[in-house]
Amino acid sequence: MPIATVETIWRNGALIPWADAQVHVLSHALHYGTSVFEGIRVYETPAGPRSFRLRDHIRRLIDSARIYDLVIPFDEDALVAGCDAVVAANGLRSAYIRPIAMVGYGEIGVAPLKPEPVETFIAAFPWGAYLGETAREQGVDVCVSSWNRLAPNTAPTGAKAAGNYLTSFLISREAKKRGYAEGIGLDIHGRLSEGAGENLFLFKDGRLMTPPAASSILQGITRDAVIELARREGIEVVEQSLPREALYLCDEAFLTGTAAEITPIRSVDDKPTRAAGPGEITRLLQDRFFGLFEGGTEDEWGWLQPVSGLADATV
Repeated sequence: MPIATVETIWRNGALIPWADAQVHVLSHALHYGTSVFEGIRVYETPAGPRSFRLRDHIRRLIDSARIYDLVIPFDEDALVAGCDAVVAANGLRSAYIRPIAMVGYGEIGVAPLKPEPVETFIAAFPWGAYLGETAREQGVDVCVSSWNRLAPNTAPTGAKAAGNYLTSFLISREAKKRGYAEGIGLDIHGRLSEGAGENLFLFKDGRLMTPPAASSILQGITRDAVIELARREGIEVVEQSLPREALYLCDEAFLTGTAAEITPIRSVDDKPTRAAGPGEITRLLQDRFFGLFEGGTEDEWGWLQPVSGLADATV
C-alpha cells in the first residue's frame, strides 16, 4: 500500500517538511539494518481522535533500542509528545504513526563501539486496512511459508528491529507471488510462529491458542489486547507451542497487529478453516476490539489517549 504524503514529519525534536526527511546514503542503518521502529494507530472515536496504547509502543521502542545498545536521545515523554505533534500538525483525525530510531551517518564498520548518531523520526499518515478492505469481513487466504522465522540466539525477535524484517519480506513476498494475502512462518522446530508482520491465533474446542514468545514471535501489543479482551469475555486463552497441522484442524483462525488489527483467516494452504472466514469467536473479539474506538467497549485499561493539539468531538 503506497504511503500517503502529508505535510510534515518529526525529526530529532522538530517538525520539518515531509520532503526534507532524508538521510545520507552511507547511514549505518541502510547497510546493516540498525534501526528500531514502531507502528501505532490513531482512531477517530466518538470522543475525538485517540491513539491506541501509545505509551506501550514507545516503551517497546525504547526497549528494542536497549537490546541493541542504541541510545535514543529522547525520553518516553518527548517521544509521546512528538507523536502527538506530528499527528496534530498534519490535521489527522485517524492515522498510522511510524516512529523510527536509526544509526545514522558516521562510521561504515559493522559494529562501531559507540553507534552514534542515533537519528529519530516520527511520521504520521493515513493508512487503511493492511490486508485489504474486505479482509475484516471476509477473511484472507494464507499459506505456510518455506522460510522459517529467526532461530533463538541469532537475532532477538523480542526487539522490533529493521533487520528482523528481512525474513518477513521473504515470507510475505513468497505468499503474494503464490496468490495468497499473507504467509505464516514456522520456527526452527517446525512449530507455528507468526505471520510476516502479524501474530497468530487459533480457536478450537473452546480454547483460544497463540504461539508463545519462545516460538520466535514479536510479542505484539494488539496480541496482548486481544488476550485481555478474550479473558474479559470468559474465553480461555493458552499460549503454547503449536504444530503446523493445528492450522488445518482449527475452528477459527485470525491474525493480529497494529496494521492488520484483527483479520480473520479464511483458509490455509487452500484448506478452509471450519468457519471458512470470521467465526463466532473472531467476530466477538472484532466487535470488542473495534468497539474500543466506536464506543461499544469501555476502555477499562486506559489504552486510549487523546491526541494533544487536536480538539475532541463536541457533545
